[in-house]
Amino acid sequence: MIKVYQLYLIRSYWKILLFVSLIFFSLAIILNIFEEVSFFKDVDVNNLYPIFLTLLTAPSIVYETFPFIFFISTQFFFIRLMDKEELDIFKKISLSNAKLIGILSFSSLIISLILITIFYNLASNLRFMYLEMKNKYSGDNKYLAIVTENGLWIKDEIDGFTNIINAEKIDGVFLKKVTINQFSKNFTNINNIIADEINIETKQWLITKGNFSKINQSLKYKENVIFRSNFNAEQINKLFSDLSSLNILQLNKLKKDYSNVGYSLTNINIHIQKLIAYPIYLTVMTIFASVIMLNIKRNKSKIFHVMLGVLLSVLIYYINYFSSLLGQNEKLPEIISIWLPLVIISLFCSIGLVRINEK
Repeated sequence: MIKVYQLYLIRSYWKILLFVSLIFFSLAIILNIFEEVSFFKDVDVNNLYPIFLTLLTAPSIVYETFPFIFFISTQFFFIRLMDKEELDIFKKISLSNAKLIGILSFSSLIISLILITIFYNLASNLRFMYLEMKNKYSGDNKYLAIVTENGLWIKDEIDGFTNIINAEKIDGVFLKKVTINQFSKNFTNINNIIADEINIETKQWLITKGNFSKINQSLKYKENVIFRSNFNAEQINKLFSDLSSLNILQLNKLKKDYSNVGYSLTNINIHIQKLIAYPIYLTVMTIFASVIMLNIKRNKSKIFHVMLGVLLSVLIYYINYFSSLLGQNEKLPEIISIWLPLVIISLFCSIGLVRINEK
């Protein structure tokens, strides 16, 4: 049963967390709206359209900044307790620092689970809408690449033709079991190509062996044919790198589709591991901020506390980013690349918690 003082602490923490989240949300809107206005400056759209797109993508930006939000919110929570001398009052009713951190950690874990199950899925769906709507006004809209259970599909407009390309698998810089249907501007089928393997390392694709058929012409077998495209292997990899626009169910489906075409699962596995670790990550950030605040002398200014929080948050962010990058480049195993930074931060927290009640 939650006691009155515990309920008071939880409510106070949640209010501060909500307030800081709203500040970050506002900053996300302000910073992103300039980018959208710049993007649409030469496009004939309603003046409110950039604002609408900004509102669609802002939740996903805030989601990425929640580790900062939790860290800074915890700092402000302790600053509030210290300013009102409530920390000393709670000690008199036998609320130790360890118990206080336990209450905050439990609150953070509950909120984190809500964020990962509800907020993330909502933010990813809005992000998907944002990308889909903005893509209509992008010069890259004539290029499209998706992975389905039927393989890799590419729509590519080049040299006045529209190429619809289907590959059963992708293996490094090679497409396997490829069918290319080439259409004119009025969508008349003018050429069909079937090849076992195509080298797509550059935009000058090399069809080593293939069967070519044109309208009113017999099937021809050709070797070492150059086929021009807007895509190469590197660009195709980049097209599938934005996983933040997919909810959890879509990620699992995409993982199966990637597996079917032999596409690398590294990025998607790392993204899923990040989602699994996210509640632990936010909870550890809360504990870390609590340990720091309880180990700093109270006569330090608020600016010092906030600046320290920002610096440490940025440092932790780049540690996580660098470790994740090593995982994506397969320098570290996928699970280790995500969980190792959390283990390191947790060790620092454990050291700080040893004598926390004496503070």
